[in-house]
Amino acid sequence: MRDILTVMKFTINDMAKRKSFIISTLIILVMIVIGFNIPNIIDAMSDGGFTSKSLIVDNENIFEGNLEALKQMDLGFEIEIANATFDEIKTKLENGEIDDAVVIEKQENNIKIRYIVESTTMMDGVPQDLISTLNTLYTNMQINKLGLTEAELQSITPNFEFILEQTDEEEASGNVLVIMLLSIVLFYAIYFCAYQVSSSITTEKTSKIMETLVTSTTPTTIVLGKTIGIGIVGLIQLTLIVGTALISANAFLDPELLNAVLDMSNITPFLGVITILYFILGYLAYALLYALTGSTVSKPEDIQSANQPVALLAVAGFYLAYFTMMNPTSELNLFAALFPLSSPFCMPFRVMMGLSNATDIALSIGILLVTIFVIAKVAIKIYSNAILNYGTKMSFKDIIKIYKDKN
Repeated sequence: MRDILTVMKFTINDMAKRKSFIISTLIILVMIVIGFNIPNIIDAMSDGGFTSKSLIVDNENIFEGNLEALKQMDLGFEIEIANATFDEIKTKLENGEIDDAVVIEKQENNIKIRYIVESTTMMDGVPQDLISTLNTLYTNMQINKLGLTEAELQSITPNFEFILEQTDEEEASGNVLVIMLLSIVLFYAIYFCAYQVSSSITTEKTSKIMETLVTSTTPTTIVLGKTIGIGIVGLIQLTLIVGTALISANAFLDPELLNAVLDMSNITPFLGVITILYFILGYLAYALLYALTGSTVSKPEDIQSANQPVALLAVAGFYLAYFTMMNPTSELNLFAALFPLSSPFCMPFRVMMGLSNATDIALSIGILLVTIFVIAKVAIKIYSNAILNYGTKMSFKDIIKIYKDKN
């Protein structure tokens, strides 16, 4: 146990002092803070004179003076209403007095709307919110002319109430955006922390530090110590990322916007415990696989190709969990929550959606623990025989041969 703690301490110090780890963590934290400040940045730019200005021209008085009501609406841009010819509009656009113009014209039984800008791109088009606003304004104007009573008005404009129902007995709850974001964060934490195990082992083999470690302790101790040490650093990094995101969200976002976009009502202490537990188990499974691949190469430039099979397994497991969340009550999503390669990315969010009971959670954890035990047994044996190999990168056939070798 003392040897494991020694290797853990060495690994934690080595990881925490790496410039790449410190810089990448700081960049992520800064990006989170900036990301949650985007609405404030947009508001600041708008207040600083960056609001666009639109000219609305109704030379034929089709709206009978009712366009003035648009100035009282919060449309996100400044409105000027005046009569003008095309040449006058062109001059205003060229001088930067306006950003665009809307010309309203009568054409037989239709009303023609001309949206004029100085130059167009493939992405430009008539703003849909402006079309909807003008349509509503004109409709209300015509209804008022008809002199309809309140009862008659309600009969032609009923209030439809839409309710989404399902026939499945299980019903999912929770904000989909929150679930997707947390799933991506959890995948990032597990995948990239586990990847560091392989990179660390290969680096130490190259620098000959591994020879000192092997003569001082057993390969099993090295594998477990490095895996746990890097996992602790990864858990601290994950805590920093999630903590910064939560603090930034509460500090910089409007409470109403926060509740509308990021509904946190389903995030409970139990969910936090489950998420941390699956992070640890998922990390152990992938870290042990990366420890195996790291021990089979002798050059840092070979590590990427050696890790590719494990990376493909991790990505496949993540996408199986991620896309089955689109239909969380399906049998495929339940399979993803039990399958050991995808359960770390899926089960916490089934818990968040209220779809998993104690039996499902216990079965998923049991399968994951058995998988970790099998991977650890195979990885430690191959690691023990391959760690001092300084030749060329081992093939899959060589790895199988080492595993079958009783010596």
